[in-house]
Amino acid sequence: MRNVIWLIGGYAAVSVLTLVTVIVFRDDTAMVTSGVWVRGTIVAAASLLTLFFAVRAERGDRRMLRRLRLVTAIMLVAITVIVALPGAFPVWFRLEQAICGLLLLPVVVRLNRRAGRGERKPAARR
Repeated sequence: MRNVIWLIGGYAAVSVLTLVTVIVFRDDTAMVTSGVWVRGTIVAAASLLTLFFAVRAERGDRRMLRRLRLVTAIMLVAITVIVALPGAFPVWFRLEQAICGLLLLPVVVRLNRRAGRGERKPAARR
């Protein structure tokens, strides 16, 4: 679970730095569109919330683990859509989202692989 927290921490750091970049370049309308403002703000807030879920899940909170599985999967799908849509966002933002997706992909795989193993009942011994 420690690797999951590091990956989500990286995702949160990239997302917050992106929001800082959006604020710094707010007057450049080609670089910072209204969509970048909205998506950048949502992603930064969601990434911090995701990090909170991960820390709580590591401490044994099963409810937070379920939330973490759900949120990371949803965010990965949303990121994939953003990266794939041509012209919806500036290239720099789509590249940033691709980096976030690459950080979340192993998290989603690991959490769901682990979930599958953890939910099976052990075979009865004779």
